[in-house]
Amino acid sequence: MAVAFHGYSQEKDEMIKEWEKMSESKTKLYKDYNDLKFGMFIHWGAYSTLGGIWKGKKIPGLGEWIMYEAQIPRIEYKEVCKRFNPAGFNAEEWVKLAKEAGMKYIVAITKHHEGFSMYHSKVTDFNIYDYTLFKRDPIEEIYQACQKYGIRLGLYYSHSIDWMDGGDAGQAQYKKIDPNFINKYATNNFDPAHVSYENYIEKKAKPQMREILTKFPNLVEIWYDYPNQMNLQQSFEFYKLAYDYQPKCLINKRVGNNLGDILTAGDNEIPAENKSETKPFETPGTLNNTWGYKSYDNNWKSHKEMLFWIAEIASKGGNYLLNVGPDANGTIPEESVKILKGIGAWMRINGESIYGTGKWTSVKEGPTKTDIKGRDEDGNILNGSGKKISFDFSFTPDDFWFTAKDNYVYVISLTTPISETIRVKSLFDCRQKIESIKVLGNNVSLKWNASGDKVNITLPLNRKTDEPGFVLKVEFK
Repeated sequence: MAVAFHGYSQEKDEMIKEWEKMSESKTKLYKDYNDLKFGMFIHWGAYSTLGGIWKGKKIPGLGEWIMYEAQIPRIEYKEVCKRFNPAGFNAEEWVKLAKEAGMKYIVAITKHHEGFSMYHSKVTDFNIYDYTLFKRDPIEEIYQACQKYGIRLGLYYSHSIDWMDGGDAGQAQYKKIDPNFINKYATNNFDPAHVSYENYIEKKAKPQMREILTKFPNLVEIWYDYPNQMNLQQSFEFYKLAYDYQPKCLINKRVGNNLGDILTAGDNEIPAENKSETKPFETPGTLNNTWGYKSYDNNWKSHKEMLFWIAEIASKGGNYLLNVGPDANGTIPEESVKILKGIGAWMRINGESIYGTGKWTSVKEGPTKTDIKGRDEDGNILNGSGKKISFDFSFTPDDFWFTAKDNYVYVISLTTPISETIRVKSLFDCRQKIESIKVLGNNVSLKWNASGDKVNITLPLNRKTDEPGFVLKVEFK
């Protein structure tokens, strides 16, 4: 046993070293990815046909998890997939909406946990082209539209969990390590495919990833998800597979076992500031409570909340990947479109303070506490300790977020000031370096002075007061 353990430890160390070498070769790519800052996540699949309802009942949980939550037998779920015929799907409309919203990249789903592929796969006929009357490849069309409109594309693939073909999702191999292991969450135990987990990985997951990486070159990122009971060897092999085919494509941390290039926050979670971390991070978020389409989920986030997420994440140096859940017809819900267009209007004026920026010496100042971890699946707002809190995303004229780029600092306000003069404390210590201060959208230099422990700035009289806040552009000498 001691010899076997020593051999495993050596093998583990070698894998970690090789991963570190591969990941370090991408260091120069981090800035290009991080500069994008704002992207669109697209959760869309056969589950959209159900809209969160199975046999007349509203199924709790996420829309794309309905096969698992309702424990739909595989043969019945296949019938759901056969009915999927999104005649209204238009890739160019989706990509143009992302661009109008100020998004610089898109991550589309090739296969979610239910195992149905949203592209024309030669590995299995359980895909939208071969299995439905649709007879088109949505991912190929999105890929082409992204190239046409200058949007970078990343692709999501559920590598560890596959309720149709994935065996036990690695439970048996995990029990060899821990005989007392009983966690069955996210695993198809109601109607499992009678194949080993290893068989699923070698016969479906890896071949499909090779197919995806070959068919869609120059991807900005691979979005693996839910590594569950996947072991280090398996996570390493999925990382290396993507690296071998597309060495300039970044891989998110959900490949498993602490591998990956991009640190992925929890769903709808804002991580605490990490001053020592050098890798970029990305927060995946939703416009309502679910990811995949649910016909009765109308808990839409407000415009001011969405701007808070963008400002808060950018001030910490991260990217925000905001999800849309198109319906069975291939249509993005009207409320989603409305919210995204509102964000786009703000970004057209103030996007300079988001794109290509990084953290400054201060993240935020002001009296309003924003110790917000995010939202849970029911839409409850959680504080940094994970406790439910009430918060309406209203801020005072003294609340500011900061981002930086070259010799500029951006001061972001999310509310209309109550007086002509605003006061910014974080600029005081660097007041002697200030060359000029302007409001984005207005090229006139503003009057300012320093007193007490703050920099006092006089806003222009012709500023539009119907906009949610403003952004100052502070140039340093």
